[in-house]
Amino acid sequence: MTYGLWLSTAGMQVNEYRQALSSNNLANAQTTGFKHDLSVVHERVMESNSSPGGRRFRDRTLDNMTGGPWVRPTIQTFQQGDLDRTERPLDLALYGKGFFTLKDGDELRYTRDGRFDINPNGDLVAVSGGSRFRVIDDGGEAIKIDPRNGAITVTQIGEIIQNDQAIARLGVAEFDDPNMLVKLGENVYKNHGSKPKKSASEIRAGHVEMSTANPINGLSDMIMISRAYEMNARLITLQDQTIGQAVSRLGRVG
Repeated sequence: MTYGLWLSTAGMQVNEYRQALSSNNLANAQTTGFKHDLSVVHERVMESNSSPGGRRFRDRTLDNMTGGPWVRPTIQTFQQGDLDRTERPLDLALYGKGFFTLKDGDELRYTRDGRFDINPNGDLVAVSGGSRFRVIDDGGEAIKIDPRNGAITVTQIGEIIQNDQAIARLGVAEFDDPNMLVKLGENVYKNHGSKPKKSASEIRAGHVEMSTANPINGLSDMIMISRAYEMNARLITLQDQTIGQAVSRLGRVG
């Protein structure tokens, strides 16, 4: 009799997770270079079929029923976002699968947010993260620029040109499995196992890549998920009332 309670509870948990994911996507609809996440739901296998220890709980009827919904690991889309023209020389957008390489202390980080600036020490830094992320060249060294030496331009292959001289080349990495990149906040990723390789992505100076999160779709998803959550909560109430009626009436002597 509690089978329906477990299914509805699982439905509420799944929709709570989906709502949190959709809320985060919607909150980042204007975040430069943001890649929206997708929730993946699958059918949970019955306990009696999922492990050797569950065999003692097998039942001819229940084993053919569903174990309810559950979530799989979140998928990041990494699709190309639209480019927005800013005309600022150190606003850079990637067209392709690459990521700008940054350094946070001794740790490497990766981002699609190409809003860069020069700090008082002459380091090229990412605007995100309070400018603590230093931009790395293709040799793994922090890029230094003296703005007093003249105007700066960046080519499509990532060369930084000053006074008609190439002073550095941006380190742009690509991954065979970008879903091994984990979001750390502040618009950066940490690599958890996928080996980086040099990317041939095109760099568009004077542009930034817009978020791939669609606010209209995000709002519609949140409304739909909220209704699904409410329906599961209502079913739990109805099933609880049914169990209460069974307990109080079925055992009554007439």
